[in-house]
Amino acid sequence: MTKAERALETRERILTAACEVIADIGFEYVSMRKVAEHAGVSKALLHYHFDTREKLFAEAMTHSFARTGTNTGSDTGTDPAAIVLARIVRSMLPTDEELRQDWKLWQELWVRALRDGTARTLAVDLYDQLHAWVTGTVERGIASGEFTDCDVAAIGTLVLALCDGLGIRLMLDDPRVDLATAQSTVWRAIAPALGIPPVFPEV
Repeated sequence: MTKAERALETRERILTAACEVIADIGFEYVSMRKVAEHAGVSKALLHYHFDTREKLFAEAMTHSFARTGTNTGSDTGTDPAAIVLARIVRSMLPTDEELRQDWKLWQELWVRALRDGTARTLAVDLYDQLHAWVTGTVERGIASGEFTDCDVAAIGTLVLALCDGLGIRLMLDDPRVDLATAQSTVWRAIAPALGIPPVFPEV
């Protein structure tokens, strides 16, 4: 392993540890020492990569977001747009332990964004990326004739809003909302505009 590869591996290990610690105890209680211990690195090495908690938090959020984007299953460009969109919806809900951890990070970001301009900018940027993720798939479905022509931006906004609201209910273990209910609610809301069956696909 080259020096650059070792540095990259260490950085990834630190970011993964930061995500786990922040999700476990909340950002306000996180110290650089706790993250270093969890990552199995020295505090000096941690500071070499991230000189402040705020920078570490921002990078951890971006790391979490990128990881979520790779968990939607392989898309070779030949998968039906509806299947890809369903995978995106599933990945935007706390459907497993890894995604529940990501959701805890998002909730930490929401709280910080209310009081901190840098966190607010990061949150808005990540939402823009999520919106583009959804709308890009919808546009692809329209271009292929799989979806009906529609207000793509509005569909993207609706998907994000529904996933946020239903995701919170799932995180709270609300007995009125389970995963199947959340997924079908999102799908029934967007299916008429897309011209597709209202049943959430098997993914």
